[in-house]
Amino acid sequence: MDEFNLNGDIFNDFNEDIEATKVLEDERFYRYGRFFSFELSFGLTTFDGNRGTAYENEPPTYGIGLHYFLNFNTSIGLGFSSSKHHFFLDEPTVGFDPNGPGFVSVNTLRFWLSLRHYIDTSNLGTAITYSNPYLVGRMEYWYVTNKYLDQDVSIVPNDAGGGFGFAGGFGLEFPIVLKEYYLGFEFLAHIINFHDKFTQRYRPIEGNTNGFEDLSGNAFSMIVSFTQTW
Repeated sequence: MDEFNLNGDIFNDFNEDIEATKVLEDERFYRYGRFFSFELSFGLTTFDGNRGTAYENEPPTYGIGLHYFLNFNTSIGLGFSSSKHHFFLDEPTVGFDPNGPGFVSVNTLRFWLSLRHYIDTSNLGTAITYSNPYLVGRMEYWYVTNKYLDQDVSIVPNDAGGGFGFAGGFGLEFPIVLKEYYLGFEFLAHIINFHDKFTQRYRPIEGNTNGFEDLSGNAFSMIVSFTQTW
């Protein structure tokens, strides 16, 4: 009977425990956590499907990003990335007859909003803990510009347009100086509604085989980043 407190309130006691735990967690985050990070990134962007068959990639992909940490395990970020590609068709196509489009330079610029979830590695090995693994999801807007370098721009203007999409993947961040500088590696798969996804301009005309039925395909990026945190 000594352990039974007639004057106690189990609901208040429970709330007090939650609030105390929350305060301790906040104090730990403000003392040991990261608040902001700024990253410079370089890497490679590739494609699959018809777009991957058409494009020759011109590395590097480059970009910048800014992230805000909500707590130890979650951050939100925004930034942009850019990559260049090209393809060459010297035979007539549906959109370029009797002369093919020739050399086409492709510039992509994408703006993104991301959510990262850093995996709790407190019960795992030291090497895994120091790699700071995370899962990432992004909303993206891709703006693609096709420049027809072998065409008269007054007759065949550049083809440009945007499309929304999503990306998902994972990454690692290795500390160079703990809580200050990190070296990151990130892999992303992108599903994008490109403005020229179903274009027929490059479809081969009857009797020819050099061309592409459309430019459908997904994108993939492999990025190395240098990050400074505060």
